[in-house]
Amino acid sequence: MTVNDVKELLDASVITGQAMLSREVRTACGSDLMSDVLAYIKDNAVLLTGLNNPQVVSTADIMGIVCIVFVRGKTPDESIVNLASEVNLPVLATNLRMFEACGRLYEAGLGGNG
Repeated sequence: MTVNDVKELLDASVITGQAMLSREVRTACGSDLMSDVLAYIKDNAVLLTGLNNPQVVSTADIMGIVCIVFVRGKTPDESIVNLASEVNLPVLATNLRMFEACGRLYEAGLGGNG
């Protein structure tokens, strides 16, 4: 699956990283707790979160996350977008709740991190 596939499945908009939509995604993690992300995320993951602060981008960069998807209609502010652009990290946004977004990805064959 690619970041573009995730975008389509979640009816998401691209906030930044349009040129990186062909990146491969192998797993997904849905969390608002960055400590859980640090403990459980695996390679080539997409992070679904409602936590809207720069810590999300920093955590994603450290963990090698392929893409961040903000759920529940959250829109990242300019500082988050700029930081994501600096580290070449695509950022998407969807109006779906985390449960439904994770469910759609799982149903489409994307595995979890466990």
